[in-house]
Amino acid sequence: MPLLAETIVPFDWQRLLWTADAPPAFLFEVAFRCVTVYLLTLAALRITGRRGVRQLSLFELSIILALGSAAGDAMFYQDTALTHIVVVFAVVMLLYVLLNRLTEAYPRFSDWLEGKPVKLVANGAIVDKAMRKQNLTHKELFGELRQRQVEHLGQVRLAYIEATGQVSAFFYEDDEVRPGLSILPEDREKAISLIEKEGDYACTECGQVETLTPRPAHACPVCRCDKWLPASTARRVA
Repeated sequence: MPLLAETIVPFDWQRLLWTADAPPAFLFEVAFRCVTVYLLTLAALRITGRRGVRQLSLFELSIILALGSAAGDAMFYQDTALTHIVVVFAVVMLLYVLLNRLTEAYPRFSDWLEGKPVKLVANGAIVDKAMRKQNLTHKELFGELRQRQVEHLGQVRLAYIEATGQVSAFFYEDDEVRPGLSILPEDREKAISLIEKEGDYACTECGQVETLTPRPAHACPVCRCDKWLPASTARRVA
């Protein structure tokens, strides 16, 4: 004989505010779960890199993720007690305020948790170690620079990735632009290893510019890459 579905009584305040399946002490476990999951969320966002954060701060994104699930459960599941959800919201908000206060009071803690600006481009060349630590690809960096009308790295004096994941760039004056690596997609496809004509060439990996002579293979003195592009000297048109 099939089991009959349990009848749900609308506005059953005992069910809305509490649940017979869990004792009052369960609220302490809810609070503990909140702290653990919130810290895990922060850790995951920190590890996966700043590009996933973008314009939101680490705290703003973490609170959205942490509260979103709790709010959804309360809206959809009839067996989720509102008292538990209140504890979740209270604990997450307290963590949010506490961590914000700590980052304001202790700059080193802020740098460790959210990260600090990291230099990605210096004097027209890529800071390769910084790029690798940030889990940032050349494609992503070049895409950000192209949105600022950058044609080649020789136009860029400095570029940083901020704690928000945004890229900030500072440019050379027109008369100071130096030969640099083209970041245009169609040029990147023309990388060569065999140098047939003497001239200035840019390493496709780090952007280091060297004067090369005709020879089968040249290794970049900075990153040891053997792919090159003729260095561009175009001025930036903003």
